[in-house]
Amino acid sequence: MSQKTNYSALTTLTTVFFFWGFIAAGNSVFIPFCKTYFNLDQFQSQLIDFAFYGAYYLGALALFLYGSSSGKDLIGVWGYKKSIVYGLLFSALGAIAMILSVYFNLFTGMLIGLFIVALGFSLQQTSANPFMISLGDEATGSSRINLGGGINSLGTTIGPLIVSLSLFGTASAISEEMIISLSLSKVIILYACVGILFISIAALFGLSKRVPEGKIKITEDEQGDNVAKATKTLLIITGLLIISFAPVFYSYKPNLNWNINDAENIRIIGWSAGLVIIIVGLIYASVKGVKERKGWGAMQYPQLTLGMIAIFLYVGVEVSIGSNLAELLSKNKFGGYNSSQIAPFISMYWGSLMIGRWGGAITVFNLTKQTKKILRFFVPLIAFSIVLILTKFSGYKIDSLYWYFLCVIIQIIAFFITKDKPAYTLCVFSALGVVSTIIGLNTSGMLAVYSFLSTGLFCSIMWPCIFSLSLARLGKLQTQGSAFLVMMILGGAIIPPLQGKISDLIGIQPSFMVGTVCFIYILFFAIIVKKILK
Repeated sequence: MSQKTNYSALTTLTTVFFFWGFIAAGNSVFIPFCKTYFNLDQFQSQLIDFAFYGAYYLGALALFLYGSSSGKDLIGVWGYKKSIVYGLLFSALGAIAMILSVYFNLFTGMLIGLFIVALGFSLQQTSANPFMISLGDEATGSSRINLGGGINSLGTTIGPLIVSLSLFGTASAISEEMIISLSLSKVIILYACVGILFISIAALFGLSKRVPEGKIKITEDEQGDNVAKATKTLLIITGLLIISFAPVFYSYKPNLNWNINDAENIRIIGWSAGLVIIIVGLIYASVKGVKERKGWGAMQYPQLTLGMIAIFLYVGVEVSIGSNLAELLSKNKFGGYNSSQIAPFISMYWGSLMIGRWGGAITVFNLTKQTKKILRFFVPLIAFSIVLILTKFSGYKIDSLYWYFLCVIIQIIAFFITKDKPAYTLCVFSALGVVSTIIGLNTSGMLAVYSFLSTGLFCSIMWPCIFSLSLARLGKLQTQGSAFLVMMILGGAIIPPLQGKISDLIGIQPSFMVGTVCFIYILFFAIIVKKILK
């Protein structure tokens, strides 16, 4: 018998998803501000994203290490509800650290503040995703996560607009002169408001009687489950990542008299090593976990370890394509657009995630089959229209984006074909991602641009599908598995710079082969996980 969906709790929980997107996307405005105001080079400005995404890995790792050393699942003890509230309050501390850092003019302090905000997000995400699944039938869990993702994408879409409007009084392109003349009091007020919002949402969520505690009953055997091998593997992976990244950061030390080619080689090797360490380490854990089981905890399940690689590559390709689109569009072969002309395409890429997630969330609601079919067709088109309206409101021309609705139609057809089956949906959408990147790699002009933009549509449902498939059949080890999956958001810190370095070597268009490789693995995961779960 299927479990009835708790719509009241679901509605309240989606507000948390909105603020993840709102704050993360706001970094796109914050990065150029810090680069100009603190006179940073491009690498130093990118430390903002590195600190933000790296915190997810370390935060989730800390949760696991606490559980493995104490024999207690911290989120299991607190329950999903309290864990999310504590995560929000922790993020509020990060906002306070940001205010102090701006006041004392400390860029390092700002990085620490953003790191603390993201640590809170790590706790929230580790709790919220399995909580979403638990609020109804497990078979439709991916649709509920899709709903949260759709609200998250709405935050991602309007976050930069609101941040830009509050700081600069405009939502259009920000000039260096505007940043220089910006009063820091506005930045302080902005993060004061962010901190108040975190506390307000924590109060709303914590005091809401509609939201269950989400307590997880764990037996003594499960609390004492030996996870020594999983712990050792993750610590070794973390240590090797530190070793591979340390020379990269050292190579940017200003007083070094290195040849520029030697420094570049170190950066490429370091970032490539980080990628290899993650993938090889998880493949090792997958093979050993299946054979030995004892000592591996949630990693004894191959759907989880293979899903960790899939989440790592999914987050990596999503962020990487978005980060490298501007460079592609600046080339004459793809339009030769200037910075203000590029902005609408970047907005449409991130808006594509919202379009897809809104379409994927329709099955959450208790509607007739006919109504769902009608909404499945019209909701993505409505979302597409909203992205266009918001882009035009920001002062940009949208003429070049009108025909993009054909890509949206392709996605709608894919939704009808897959019929809300997570493994089948992931298989079709990852295959479309492979096809889109291959077309983009071998064409030019608007066809190539639309091809790369459409990967946002096909990425849109990957997080919920991978997450729900990876946690399937894990039972009481779901929160531990969720922490492992959240660690893999680290892909957003490793893969984009790697594509950037590849672009420097072979050109921006060929560098998008990184996306093709990522989609091929996700396609493999979609095929193999169905067999594993059977």
